[in-house]
Amino acid sequence: MKTARNKKRTKIDHQCSGFQSVVVAAGQGIRAGGKIPKQYRLFLGKPVFIHSLAVLVTHSMNRQTVLVHPPGDADRVLQMIESERVPHSHRITLVEGGTDRASSVRNGLAVLDNQPESSILLHDAARPGLTHADIDLLLAALEAHEGAAPALQVVDALKRYDGTSVATVSRDNLYRIQTPQAFRSNRVPDILAVSTGSPLDEFELAENAGLELTLTEGSERLAKLTHAEDFLRMEAILCRMETRTGMGYDVHAFEVGEQVTLCGVEIPHIAKLKGHSDADVAWHALTDALLGALGAGDIGDHFPPSDDQWKGAASSVFLEFAGELVRKRSGRIVNVDVTLICEAPKIKLNREAMKLRTAEVLKLDPDRVSIKATTTEGLGFEGRREGIAAQAVANIELPPATRHE
Repeated sequence: MKTARNKKRTKIDHQCSGFQSVVVAAGQGIRAGGKIPKQYRLFLGKPVFIHSLAVLVTHSMNRQTVLVHPPGDADRVLQMIESERVPHSHRITLVEGGTDRASSVRNGLAVLDNQPESSILLHDAARPGLTHADIDLLLAALEAHEGAAPALQVVDALKRYDGTSVATVSRDNLYRIQTPQAFRSNRVPDILAVSTGSPLDEFELAENAGLELTLTEGSERLAKLTHAEDFLRMEAILCRMETRTGMGYDVHAFEVGEQVTLCGVEIPHIAKLKGHSDADVAWHALTDALLGALGAGDIGDHFPPSDDQWKGAASSVFLEFAGELVRKRSGRIVNVDVTLICEAPKIKLNREAMKLRTAEVLKLDPDRVSIKATTTEGLGFEGRREGIAAQAVANIELPPATRHE
């Protein structure tokens, strides 16, 4: 990573194709409340500016990204980028912002390499919902136009109020403009040449410069974080989850022993369950249910019985692994339901302890865990008291895959 100050150009080796981008994160962010600028506030576990920065630098067509930060904050920003392990950090250049947005954009553009055949994207760091799909739409639009921006058509009724009277304003052909705003790089000098006063955005300058402009499909994901309540609203938009269900089934035979382990609870019995690990048939089924909901194979794929390191292992290791896998996918477990099928031992006396232990391992509230038992009325191997079977269902929520495109 390189840091540029006072608009000094910094050379970065990259191909003369694709796009370059400027992320504007130099504002004070005071309207959002809090003790730190909004671009540094944590949002979904990361500083706000990290979200868009990571999307831009991981796009296959990205060649260079400039992050414009508040004066004197280079070390602070660099530490955040390193802490979050933003990939392709060699493509990132840091530069100090100016006294207003327009000057900050100019500072960012000044350190871009001269690539006449490339495109330039200008993006507000306070719009963390950017995706690769949004970028693709803009790049495609630039094939036939000199500038493009995502936009949403106005759907609410519009009124003009001057303090004394109200008048209706037609909403026909009205749009809310968002970022990134994309331009052919060879037209950017023309945009800057007409920069006077305090334009609302670079699209206004592009209009004044006579560029051929178009709009691409916008999204509520690209809304800007301005006020404190926007953080909660945007979190709800970006955290829309899809529900998945997984099912698991396992069976273990009895062998000579004095107790069985079910849901991590040791229960005295005239036999024990036979298995490579501790043979906790309930947790094995539940582990498979969670892995199934994730589309991540089964317990044998991750903990093969042929591997001696799992001989006699506590099944809590397997269940903890499955639960952590859900969390690593930014998901959550909604509820789990386990049914034990056996004539003996009697489950009811130990059911509450089994429920609490399962909740503890999966880091769930106990009311999200159900442990049940049934018999087969003397039928089958369970009815003959030859072993125990278990069925499990797990419901999880995951972010839709398209969110990460």
